Amino acid sequence: MGSVPFFPDQASTVAPQVDAIYFALILLSALFAVPVALLIVYFGVRYRRGSQASRASGSAHGGTLKIELAWTVFPALLALGMFTWAATVYYRIERPPAGAVEVYVVGQQWMWKVQHPEGQREINQLHVPVGRPIKLLMTSQDVIHSFYIAAFRVKQDVLPGRYTTIWFQATQAGDYAINCAEYCGTDHAMMGGTVVVMEPAQYEAWLSGGNTAAGPQSPETMAAAGQQLFTSLGCSGCHRMDGSGPGPSLVGIYGKTVHLQGGATAVADEGYIRNSILLPQSQIVAGYGPIMPSFQGQVSEEQILQLIAYIKSLGSSLPAPASLGQPNTGAPAGPSAVASPSAPAVGPTPGAQAAP
Repeated sequence: MGSVPFFPDQASTVAPQVDAIYFALILLSALFAVPVALLIVYFGVRYRRGSQASRASGSAHGGTLKIELAWTVFPALLALGMFTWAATVYYRIERPPAGAVEVYVVGQQWMWKVQHPEGQREINQLHVPVGRPIKLLMTSQDVIHSFYIAAFRVKQDVLPGRYTTIWFQATQAGDYAINCAEYCGTDHAMMGGTVVVMEPAQYEAWLSGGNTAAGPQSPETMAAAGQQLFTSLGCSGCHRMDGSGPGPSLVGIYGKTVHLQGGATAVADEGYIRNSILLPQSQIVAGYGPIMPSFQGQVSEEQILQLIAYIKSLGSSLPAPASLGQPNTGAPAGPSAVASPSAPAVGPTPGAQAAP
């Protein structure tokens, strides 16, 4: 029988910081709990029934103000110090660094499905390089799950209908367990996996070799798969690159401020794009009609992530002015459609034909 480890490995940059806070809290708890427990035992014995200890009341004056100030101010300063320390670490954990490698995760009863931007797909495995920050964009296909890597000291709920993020930077190569930390049904205890942390050269070889659980592959990138979906679903007929279609151009739209009908605004992030695909009538872009159909039930969560990857890849470049076509009635023309802070509702337009 193998030995049971006293504590998980510290295999990420934030793990020592989280552990330091944890042990500091244990120490502070002991600092207050142990003296109180000892005094309870002492007074229980000294003033037990039948003892000869004096029970005369002490003076109500003389030094009590100093004592009260001490036991009020000292714990308050300790509490504020712990809060500041923990808040600083929490802020660092919740903000992925610039340039983090994005990996997409979909939770489903009872497995983790992973897509890499380069096109690799995995089930219950996540290959990452050591020494590089990794950002996970996660959603659930059914119920609430919770993505937990004990060795990295990171955990995040994975919710249906929403995107949540988590990031980590592994500090040593090896295999580390993934667990679902939220009860999600009959086989919840079996919903696990492995993070495979590799040296950078090995990771690049793994990406180029296409070795996955399904065997050697030559995968297309997520952006390329999203572009094919974008065309096959008819989205390209409305959302033309030059803004001449009945829907706004998507070029450079990711991360920009969106002006909606009624004066509201939103940020064109992953959640906004997902809602534009599934619930387009909930956020109609200013200057455009409510003609976008819903693709609810027609595209999977993995396909939505591919469409998002494609939209992210469009950048901010525009076609040369000579190539701009004539806009459809009611749609902004040419570069102004892209330059305006409006965002897309991705998909084909029923009953409307895009300008040739």
